[in-house]
Amino acid sequence: MNPPVSRSQLRRQLRQRRRALSPAQQHAAARSLQRVMAQDLRFLRARHIAFYLANDGEIDPAPLMRHAQRLGKHCYLPVLSRWPRTAMRFQRLVKGQRWQRNRFGIREPQTQRGLQVKAWRLDLVLLPLVGFDAAGNRLGMGGGFYDRAFAWRRWRTATRRPALLGLAHRCQQVDHLQGASWDILLNAVVTDRAPGKH
Repeated sequence: MNPPVSRSQLRRQLRQRRRALSPAQQHAAARSLQRVMAQDLRFLRARHIAFYLANDGEIDPAPLMRHAQRLGKHCYLPVLSRWPRTAMRFQRLVKGQRWQRNRFGIREPQTQRGLQVKAWRLDLVLLPLVGFDAAGNRLGMGGGFYDRAFAWRRWRTATRRPALLGLAHRCQQVDHLQGASWDILLNAVVTDRAPGKH
């Protein structure tokens, strides 16, 4: 019998799996994700949507974000705070957007506090995942930024906003993930194949 795989080992394996996808496969997955999400009622009803810029083989929501902008929706991206260094805020994208690199080398909007909103003001948040299971348990990169940003949902269980949807390639699904006590539960996981539910 094989010993159980640790979260860090599983994270490494799944990151390798998504990075192994070819540029053509990534492009096709991004287009397919756009088609799936463009019909999702949570997306259609949302006015304020947080996206992310794909990195490290993550499924790319950029085509969906461009679609949202064409529909006149307000689009936001995460911005890491300088202090406290563990905080993440959401900043609205504007015309002529200027960019910077955060401490992980990932592109993000140049900080403009006047364009940032509290997490609870968003209607829909699309999160990148490293792994997920059919029950909706998620495995992130390990920094805990999204978990801290939405920690208040643990106590405000009746809240419906924002809807939290994890985005992933189907190859990132595993049979079972042991959730951690600090993990924020998702409303669903959506892949390039079909929307997930739990």
